[in-house]
Amino acid sequence: MTMKVSVRQVVGPEDAARRDTKGLRDGFVIEHLFRRGEANLTYSHLDRMIVGGVVPDTKPIEIAAIAETGTERFLDRREAAFVNIGGAGMISIAGKRYELGFQEALYVGMGEGALSFASRDPAEPALFYLLSAPAHRTCPTVHITREMAKKVVVGSAEESNARTINQYVHPDVCDSCQLLVGLTMFEPGSVWNTMPAHLHDRRMEVYLYFGMQEQTRIFHFMGEPSETRHVVLKNHDAVLSPGWSIHSGAGTGRYAFIWAMAGDNMSFTDMDKVPMEDLR
Repeated sequence: MTMKVSVRQVVGPEDAARRDTKGLRDGFVIEHLFRRGEANLTYSHLDRMIVGGVVPDTKPIEIAAIAETGTERFLDRREAAFVNIGGAGMISIAGKRYELGFQEALYVGMGEGALSFASRDPAEPALFYLLSAPAHRTCPTVHITREMAKKVVVGSAEESNARTINQYVHPDVCDSCQLLVGLTMFEPGSVWNTMPAHLHDRRMEVYLYFGMQEQTRIFHFMGEPSETRHVVLKNHDAVLSPGWSIHSGAGTGRYAFIWAMAGDNMSFTDMDKVPMEDLR
């Protein structure tokens, strides 16, 4: 088994405004999350969120501890959520096994022991998307099916952004300390996400784009409203979004994305909307 951990330092708005394309990608874009037989984690200093991909092949993959957390066990002071965007798989915690199908999630509370990941069929491996944030109390572990998710229908065909927000880790679905996680699906012909744009300076966010054809690309917009930038992303790319940055995108074909937030509060609607005329 291979486990790799990279570290991303915080990038400020003045720094981001001066970066070229490579500089922006080095600071914010996370690639190569899902590789067979590997766990690939990125430790971000944005609210100390850990973003990762775990792809069990013929053997299970275990995450017991990583040096970057400075704790004896990975979840001693953390909570985590996992969303499976691949074949059927299993996550075992302290001898209890949870089976996750496509687009099902598992929230795991602080203090749980080693995590073991397996694919039901290595020919069609599970793709576990991992999100973890610091926690101050233990919340119950919950297996969240697609039917359990709270569904919010927003946008319109006229604005090319008709979509359904599936809220997985959310106060109306399961208890958590600071993690909020959901999955957004688009109606045919809709390409825009999170537009009109907004900020939430009290929380960071990370997007994972998936469900895309090989040639499909996402033009993801970021930066301060008065100094926007963009990065071009492919299937299974993730992008970090600081509180000072907008986070919006449009795709050249159909796609979905998983969003996750951590920070000061748990209010999904706490956002500072940016008028279209203020974007530059």
